[in-house]
Amino acid sequence: MLNIPAKIATIILLSLTLSACAGTSFGDLFSNYSQQMQGVKNAQQQGNFQQAVSLLPERSKSNGSYGLSLLEKARLEFLANNHTESQQDFALVYRQVQQAEQAAKIQLSRGIENVQAVVSNDNAIRYDIHYYEQSMLHCYQALNYLNQNDLSGALVEIRRANLVQQKALQANQKALYETQEEMTKKGVSSESLASRYPSMSNAIGEVKNGFQNAYTFYLSGVLYEAAGQANDAYIDYKKALEIYPHNITVQRDVWRLATKLGMSNDIQLFGNRFSSDITQGTRQNTSEQQNSTKHGQLVVLVEQGIIPGKQEVSIHLPIFTSHNDMRFYSLALPNYQNRLRQYSGLSLSYQGNTYQSQEIVRLQSLAAKQLQDEMPAIVTRQVVRLVAKEELRQQMSRKGGDVGNILAGLYNIASEKADTRSWSTLPDSIHILRLDLAPGQHEVDLSINGTNRTITVDINEDRQTLVKLTSIGSYTNYQSMNL
Repeated sequence: MLNIPAKIATIILLSLTLSACAGTSFGDLFSNYSQQMQGVKNAQQQGNFQQAVSLLPERSKSNGSYGLSLLEKARLEFLANNHTESQQDFALVYRQVQQAEQAAKIQLSRGIENVQAVVSNDNAIRYDIHYYEQSMLHCYQALNYLNQNDLSGALVEIRRANLVQQKALQANQKALYETQEEMTKKGVSSESLASRYPSMSNAIGEVKNGFQNAYTFYLSGVLYEAAGQANDAYIDYKKALEIYPHNITVQRDVWRLATKLGMSNDIQLFGNRFSSDITQGTRQNTSEQQNSTKHGQLVVLVEQGIIPGKQEVSIHLPIFTSHNDMRFYSLALPNYQNRLRQYSGLSLSYQGNTYQSQEIVRLQSLAAKQLQDEMPAIVTRQVVRLVAKEELRQQMSRKGGDVGNILAGLYNIASEKADTRSWSTLPDSIHILRLDLAPGQHEVDLSINGTNRTITVDINEDRQTLVKLTSIGSYTNYQSMNL
């Protein structure tokens, strides 16, 4: 008696699965992205970047996570010093971002994706590159250009990074209000969600939003100075200072250019705010430099660790069904661990003096804040999905009897997966350090994460020498560029 209904139920379930998989792979739909990336990150941790690239899951251009895969690959190629390949992949992602922005204006493709997500989970939706990820994309692309001695190309990318943050600032408040309102209409209050969803306050720290990145502004200032555009550099150093007000390196650079450009109002303002070490000695000089009127600058960018991935958590919320009955449902949601790893930073020794780097961005904090701001929209989709799945289960129970009910229940359980996608190969923390040195060759001692090494840098008069230092697990290496 159950043969025909069972077949009907199976066909319905299969068609739903195929529909949901149309824009994504079966593995992406039913597995955890953070878990998929674990082998990649293990290889990255050991400095085996080409092996890490080979471990990336293959995805077609139609896959909703294709752009994210390109980001992961481009970052790993960058670490492997394959700057041409990295540059090409980042350029592809940038084109995808532009296309997605155009598509968002008509909302057609996203509407189709949302229908697929209703019967599966958020992994069926195309992954939108977050603003903080876009700004980092352009920073790495700028460094790719610098490795090819193309300062003008690097400046184009850094302007794009700054434009991303401007657009995000304009869109952020409106989007937050709209998603909060939509969630409330679905019967879930902010208070109810906050009382059940695990806190990320320690991970978020003091960041105000998930997109303002002091590192991109600081790098922008360095490049503008290299191009002889001191006024533009000063503007961006001040933006970096606004986000990271206690960073001594940024304070020194703001004071240095304020005095150089004769910014009398700012000199008075910052003169009261900064320490006398900064205002009475306008630059961080070595003992050798104090006896010389000529100098260049050593700028060190220090990347540490790998950003933690999202994890899946389950919470129970009271939700009204399509028949207006209130029931408690279990929601699978993404979350970040509520702690920040501590990094000692870089200690640079030169001629008996030691200089310490300071943090300019904690990417985990930006990512956690971004997720917190997204949570109302994520929960709203989950509520719609749960109500739709419950309606589907009831229909299959009527048409397929016990078999239909069981199959629908199993599908609902299997497909209830949190979307843990994010750019997982980014560094966790970035520090900066700047030092004035006399023109010529210098040996400096670097100590970071228990690793010590001596490097030689070439300093040119009134120019910047940029050193990008990467410390990931057991791997430590650097690149040096004269700007």
